[in-house]
Amino acid sequence: MKIAFGCDHGGFPYKDAVLYYLATHGHEVIDFGCNSEDSCDYPDFGVPACKAVANKEADFGILICGTGIGMSICANKIKGIRCAHVTDIFSAEVTRKHNDTNVIAMGARITTKEDVIKFIDKFLNTSFEGGRHEIRVNKIKELEK
Repeated sequence: MKIAFGCDHGGFPYKDAVLYYLATHGHEVIDFGCNSEDSCDYPDFGVPACKAVANKEADFGILICGTGIGMSICANKIKGIRCAHVTDIFSAEVTRKHNDTNVIAMGARITTKEDVIKFIDKFLNTSFEGGRHEIRVNKIKELEK
């Protein structure tokens, strides 16, 4: 899979571990930054990553900031993006199964690096169930028209 990745300074400490995990599991990564712990603005990195997903240049997006909240807010402003703020393994799984999310946002200041990797693994290896959930996702898609 092709994965769009974006982080701000708060998420930067997890960047190398996430990119290593993705590469060693056969994923191609488009890295939208950031590239240091210098203070920066999360929309500058989250929005381009989400646009890559929305434009089908990437299959999924992974965003990391301090809490995951800011990244998830800006992600969900992009047409075609359904982003979940993930803080546990159950949410990482169910957001794919029930919401057909294409981006997840996580917080480096509230989640361990090991858990972030587990959440990404669960997210990328879970399929959308469709059925009654597809009806609900289609209602969300209608809001973008």
